[in-house]
Amino acid sequence: MKTQTEMIDAKAVGALRGRFRGALLRQGEEGYEEARRVWNGAIDRRPALIARCAGTDDVVEVVRFAQERDLPVSVRGGGHAVAGHAVVDDGLMIDLSLMRAVLVDPPVRTARAGGGVLLGELDRATQRFGLATVAGIISETGIGGLTLGGGLGHLMRKHGLTVDNLLSIDLVTADGERMHVDAETEPELFWGLRGGGGNFGIATAFEYRLHPVGPVVLGGPIAWPLEQAGEVLRFLRDYAPEAPDELGIVFSTRMAPPAPFLPPDQFGKPVVVVLPVWAGDVAEGQKAIAPLRRLGIPIADFVRAAPYLFVQSLMDAGNPRGMHYYWRSQRLPTLTDDVIDVMIAQTDAIEAPLSYIAGFAVGGAVTRVHPDATAVGPREGGFELSIVAGWRPEDSAADRHVAWVREGWEALRPHSTGVFSHFLSDEGAAGVEAAYGKRLGRLTALKDRYDPTNFFRLNANVAPSREPGQRERNGVR
Repeated sequence: MKTQTEMIDAKAVGALRGRFRGALLRQGEEGYEEARRVWNGAIDRRPALIARCAGTDDVVEVVRFAQERDLPVSVRGGGHAVAGHAVVDDGLMIDLSLMRAVLVDPPVRTARAGGGVLLGELDRATQRFGLATVAGIISETGIGGLTLGGGLGHLMRKHGLTVDNLLSIDLVTADGERMHVDAETEPELFWGLRGGGGNFGIATAFEYRLHPVGPVVLGGPIAWPLEQAGEVLRFLRDYAPEAPDELGIVFSTRMAPPAPFLPPDQFGKPVVVVLPVWAGDVAEGQKAIAPLRRLGIPIADFVRAAPYLFVQSLMDAGNPRGMHYYWRSQRLPTLTDDVIDVMIAQTDAIEAPLSYIAGFAVGGAVTRVHPDATAVGPREGGFELSIVAGWRPEDSAADRHVAWVREGWEALRPHSTGVFSHFLSDEGAAGVEAAYGKRLGRLTALKDRYDPTNFFRLNANVAPSREPGQRERNGVR
């Protein structure tokens, strides 16, 4: 039997080049090593062929090329998924990273963005007009995976999830056909794409609704020593559900990084950090954030009026590209005392300085969308909590860091009601079921219609019903 690499021989690639505007890279060719690398440096896979698509025509060509040869494929947008779904071993990697055009229409407040656009690029384009949409908190995140999985961000309490601001998607299906999908043309598929991930096709472009934001907002981190974490987190538990919609709240516990907003004598010590972001009148924001700033005895308070673009990149330094990462997440209805105890104990047990526990306070506009409106599902308020291990490539204790994540995740499971799909890691079918619950049957029906052979399977996979054993093969590790 031929290997996948043998099936992508020089003659086949040469014929494809004649129809392809982008770059086709095979092992050993210039640019291949860089193209196969993604944000998570722990991902070390070698595709037989990398197709760096210059446009939708290229995507259509390589999908048909892969189908003709029964090749396994992966799809790279921003390449930020911790599980490395963007890269396939010994198969075809469909790379959208050249498709990064953003077109903003200020009068109607919409933006159209290519499938390879990064969050920072979308923000920079829209902020030229004082506009933004809800789209994550780390500027290197690809908009594709974030959008298709739901999309949390600083603006979500005021404007909903990213999928609530999605107007349309241009899609290439498993058959290599183009589709324009919106609420009128393909309502059921549009429902599934808003939370169902990359299971139904390759999203080559997104159209978003924009909102007046910035260019200056009120925000910045406040930090306390871990000894005050119980007080801070219990305050958030009570404060977040009643906070104004304009206030986004992100928080974390971690070892203090060498950040300019922290005193040097705190570096390497465990801390709890809250990052409030107020998307409204600055004076009103000062009043809303004041109770948080009066809490306990902070070691740092960096809340100030600042450009929205600056606030959107504040988390970048703590998540540097190329480090090794592993995470798992849980959705929690509240921060019970037991949950807070787990967070504090796990933070005390951190061995790798880039590791942390981070959470979003979910509420406001997110909760006012009907749970059946999108595939994201439940819209109750609460907290989305991620346990993230990050370590340097030369660190030999990777197994311990992974075990640290899994121990914390297991301790949180009794309190969990699920997970957002774009936070899934290697939980397999059990994770997919936790993310989608009763919506999984409706998503499976879409999979049967648009991808019955599971061509798009390197993802948080919704298996087609006619593929027996798929869920067992995806079992939790």
